[in-house]
Amino acid sequence: MATAEAEVQTPEKKSKLPLIIGLVMLLAGGGGGFYAAYSGLLDSVLGGGNESSAEGHGAPADNGHGAPAADAHGAPAAEGHGEAAADGHGEAGAAGGTNFVPMQPIIVSLGQRGNSQHLRFSAQLEVAPGQAANVTNLMPRITDVINIYLRALDPPELEEPSALLRLRGQMLRRIQIVTGPGMVNDLLIMEFVFN
Repeated sequence: MATAEAEVQTPEKKSKLPLIIGLVMLLAGGGGGFYAAYSGLLDSVLGGGNESSAEGHGAPADNGHGAPAADAHGAPAAEGHGEAAADGHGEAGAAGGTNFVPMQPIIVSLGQRGNSQHLRFSAQLEVAPGQAANVTNLMPRITDVINIYLRALDPPELEEPSALLRLRGQMLRRIQIVTGPGMVNDLLIMEFVFN
């Protein structure tokens, strides 16, 4: 009987392996989420924060972020969308008031001189209503920033499956730094050929 009581009183020790695996997965998920938010990957996937508020509330949301003073004191939101649609800067002008500004195609040589490969890139910028002329004036700076960024890439980076999404986010972030907040909403890649 004494041996039976001794067996009953000693509790079984549970394995801590599931707890450790759960903590590691939690930390990895948190780190991955932080990296995606910090590097700007979520801006291109989710469309950023300013665009969703601008669509829901009309043109005044964009006017507070870099628009000329004349626009900030100008016509109501309904008239602002009508002017953007009448400009004819893009097909989406009538629906959401967005315009598209094309970038000149860029051809960049990558790799070592003896083993040179080329990247051909062209894109269009989705700009806020009334900002097409301002973005067009800044196009030489935008082209310079993109050209420098593309030349700094290593050819193995371009062969990764998620490379285009990551590069798009990085280029959009650099363009938005050049143009200022609220002017460029998105970067639409038209051609990205690496040979």
